[in-house]
Amino acid sequence: MTRPGNGRQAGKVRIIGGHWRGTRLDVADAEGLRPSADRVRETLFNWLQPVLPGARVLDLFAGSGALGLEALSRGAREALLVERDPKLVATLQATVGRLQAGDRAHVIRADALALLRAPLHGRFDVVFVDPPFAGNLWAGVVDLLAPWLATQAWLYLESPADSAIVPGPGWSLHREGRTREARYALYRRVADGAADTLGSVTDGPRATLAE
Repeated sequence: MTRPGNGRQAGKVRIIGGHWRGTRLDVADAEGLRPSADRVRETLFNWLQPVLPGARVLDLFAGSGALGLEALSRGAREALLVERDPKLVATLQATVGRLQAGDRAHVIRADALALLRAPLHGRFDVVFVDPPFAGNLWAGVVDLLAPWLATQAWLYLESPADSAIVPGPGWSLHREGRTREARYALYRRVADGAADTLGSVTDGPRATLAE
């Protein structure tokens, strides 16, 4: 979740629901870090709540950990938090220790694309993809995701507000929303086997938000 900032101060991120509701997350002072807004996360996790209990979650650009740790707070079984910035990794590890969540939250210092090309860490039910906006990383990530996905996986993409970035064949749009700064969308993996050959991220039609 590292991209041009909006002035939100480090250390002001909090878990907004579940077992750790209200817990503040320490955030290192990393350049360009801007965790997803509270209201975006609240909307997203309202969408995801029916599928979170017992889910395995992959947070590929973990940043503050706000997405992966929120998922754990709301009942996910396990989360793999992937972040390449060493300061953010150290802060994430300290946060996981403070929450006594080391048996469920696993922090890996790695480049997300490199990790996806490496041996698998199992298959995941929910994947969060919220990369630096300037890096144009969505296509590379989605191209590599298929072996990491459970049959009925869910994919969250966050991108610039004026974008129409969508995954290719193998995904069905579930919900979508926008703020002034970001477009956020949740996709469901198609269950008919076609999703084993996932397409690249492309520009596509803009769906209407359905709450």
